[in-house]
Amino acid sequence: MKDLHKVIKTIRLSEKATLLGEKNNEYVFSVDVEATKIDIKQAIEKLFGKKVTGVRTANYDGKARRERRADYGRTNHWKKAIVRLKDGEKFDLA
Repeated sequence: MKDLHKVIKTIRLSEKATLLGEKNNEYVFSVDVEATKIDIKQAIEKLFGKKVTGVRTANYDGKARRERRADYGRTNHWKKAIVRLKDGEKFDLA
């Protein structure tokens, strides 16, 4: 991936993500489905100026949804990245 602004979509704020941030200095992002760990690391380091020590990713399939007229569809597939920052660095989410 060449455009770093398209790699990171949003930060995911949930109870589990907040606990990861407090205990392990890890933050959860929703990223592009085709982004690699190297792309994610480079995007975080260049866009936010933080030092990344590790990246874990997980792919999620979209859920099956039923429409009104018995048509079936799916929500979009998505990818989650858990990024661990160097000790002493953190994102200010407030």
